[in-house]
Amino acid sequence: MASPRLETYCCPNRDAATQLVMNFQPKVFCGVCIGSASISLLLTILQLLPKKGQSPRKMPKASSSSTILLLISICDILGGLGMIFRSSVWLGFPGFIANISVVNGTDVWPSTFCVGSAMWIQLLYSAGFWWLFCYAVDSYLVVRRSAGLSTIVLYHMMTWGLAVMLCVEGIALLYYPSLSSCENGLEHAIPHYITTYAPLLLVLVANPILFRRTVSAVASLLKGRQGIYTENERRLGTEIQIRFFKIMLVFVICWSSNIINETLLFYLEMQPDINEMPLKNIRSAALITWIIMGVLNPMQGFLFTLAFYGWTGWRVDLKWRKREIPWESMSSSTVGENAYPSPVNYQSNIHDSKKISTTDSQQTDEAISMLSEGNTSSDERLTRSSPIYQGW
Repeated sequence: MASPRLETYCCPNRDAATQLVMNFQPKVFCGVCIGSASISLLLTILQLLPKKGQSPRKMPKASSSSTILLLISICDILGGLGMIFRSSVWLGFPGFIANISVVNGTDVWPSTFCVGSAMWIQLLYSAGFWWLFCYAVDSYLVVRRSAGLSTIVLYHMMTWGLAVMLCVEGIALLYYPSLSSCENGLEHAIPHYITTYAPLLLVLVANPILFRRTVSAVASLLKGRQGIYTENERRLGTEIQIRFFKIMLVFVICWSSNIINETLLFYLEMQPDINEMPLKNIRSAALITWIIMGVLNPMQGFLFTLAFYGWTGWRVDLKWRKREIPWESMSSSTVGENAYPSPVNYQSNIHDSKKISTTDSQQTDEAISMLSEGNTSSDERLTRSSPIYQGW
């Protein structure tokens, strides 16, 4: 599970609210994290592996959006591995973990493991948040024909740069001036929580706006392709809208418990004594959402693959196949056509105008295919409705 409480627990003088949730059935909680992360990890890898009987998706050119979707899944896989490793050590070596609570202990390895594992989990999921934001930006730019594979370099710089900068800054402020004196006041903790939840809140606020603008742009693009808005175009636009809705639904389901839990714990921290009877219901709600976080946070990887690609099946194809490189066939056909140049005639202007229209239609189909990638029915319907398919 990904929570800034993991880093806060590394402080020997941690606050009472953090102590409450981290000491609540730790063996059960670690077991829940291991089970949920393991299931999500296996199913995510199964979803991404090629399947028997499925022909590879043919894209007009490589898509930056498809690369971003893969990177989101990779971040979830690596974050899940960090959860499994951290929870396994907590269960297997309880004496090793107990040394974290020693204020003036001489063994630095327990604290090093605590900080390192927490930073690993936080960094990978934070990078996943930034990649999800980049996916929303890229989807909008693709429809506006302002994106391509060249922009993936900018996405890498923004995602990894911001994720590392915010993570390091939050940890430095939390543990300043030393690990033994951290959490002496909220001035240490609040900047750490802000840097942790900033990308999460950005996705919750900005992505729905970008997705809505993208859907509107897709509708205009489909209408302008042939001058009409047929039932096929309407269905395709609806499926892209549903896909964006599924992505946001998975994100809200997996991370809303974190926001609720953090709000409850901050409220408890403001109280003089969190063990008072009037606060019993709030303590119970905080503990319940804490366990829910251990289940839902690791499941994000698998649920996202369902939102991206749908269920891809169980039949895995591990045989290596040589795929035809698109530009080889294009170059060979071009050589055959240009070997004997045809004389110029009065029909050349007509052919040029048709080529321009065909190129524009190809770019439109290409942009829509990037957004509907992974949906076979949408790709087939798009191909049948395109002017190229109709022999235009």
